[in-house]
Order: sequence, then structure tokens, then C-alpha cells
Amino acid sequence: MEYIIIIIAAIFVNNIVLNQFLGICPFMGVSKRISTAVGMSGAVLFVMTLATVVTWIIQYYVLNPFGIMFLQTIFFILVIASLVQMVEIILKKVSPSLFQALGIFLPLITTNCAVLGVAILTIQKDFNLMEGVVYAIANALGFGLALVIFSGIREHLDLMEVPRGMRGVPIALVTAGILALAFMGFANLV
Repeated sequence: MEYIIIIIAAIFVNNIVLNQFLGICPFMGVSKRISTAVGMSGAVLFVMTLATVVTWIIQYYVLNPFGIMFLQTIFFILVIASLVQMVEIILKKVSPSLFQALGIFLPLITTNCAVLGVAILTIQKDFNLMEGVVYAIANALGFGLALVIFSGIREHLDLMEVPRGMRGVPIALVTAGILALAFMGFANLV
């Protein structure tokens, strides 16, 4: 039951993008097409899950035993940067079209504060490794859900008559705000 609560809370109640406002750069940048959003969601799922596992192990088997918890952020950033480089190399070989579609936003996962935030929150919430993995996967799914919904809305907005002053980023920000308000409806669910 505890895992179900973690999953529902991470996806809907405390959505990493719409409630905690982490990962806004790729959320705004990759949300113009659903296909790109799905690809980015997959990359974030892989990196976030793997980063959480590796950073949890580093925290509890290196940083805590040696009393160097103050190096947590530096270690976590190095791990995330390494994992993103690995994903970039794999995507370049396995799916060049997805690699091209993601463009500059794939390296932005390195600085995606959602990935670092989930790794740090896993430690702060004192999750064990399994709870941390479930939390990371659920947050990545919540990120992907928000990104795909938002990209679908943005694709639809491209077909609509939007006033000239609201085209592009302004209407995207208003839409993101309304989507965040919609997710606030889940606030007392868990």
C-alpha cells in the first residue's frame, strides 16, 4: 500500500513539474510536438531512475560512512552528467531520428533540476532503495504525463486562432498555469 501512495502522490498530487516546478526548461522547450515529448519522457525516465539508484548507493555507502555528506550535490551532479552522456551516446546509435528531434534538449537533462531534485528528495524523505526507485519512476511518469498532455494542448493551440500578442510562449505559459491548476485538484487525494 505504501508504494501505491508513493506512486499516486508523485504522479498526481506532487507532480514534479506542475506542483514542485522542477524541470520547467525541458517542459517548455520539448513540448511543441507529442513525439518529441514522448521521447524526452523516456529519456528522463531512464536517467531519473538510474540516477536515483546510483545516487542512493553513493549516499549510503560512500558519503554517509565517510562523513562527507556536504559533497552530496557535487557527487549527484557528476553522476547525472555521466548518465546523460551515456543516454546521448546510446540514442545516437539506436535512434538517430529521436536524437535529432531532441536536439539541444537531451543535454539539458544534465541540468534538469527534476532529475537532481528527485535524487535529493529520495535521500531527504529517507526512502530505502526500493522506495526510491518507485519514487523516481513515478516522478518520471508524472513528468512524462505533464509533458505529453501539455504538448498535445500546444499542438492543438497551433491550429487555433490565438491573438497575435499571445502566440508562442505567452499562451504556453498561460496553458501551463491552467494545467497546474487542474493538477491541484488532486491535492487531497493522498
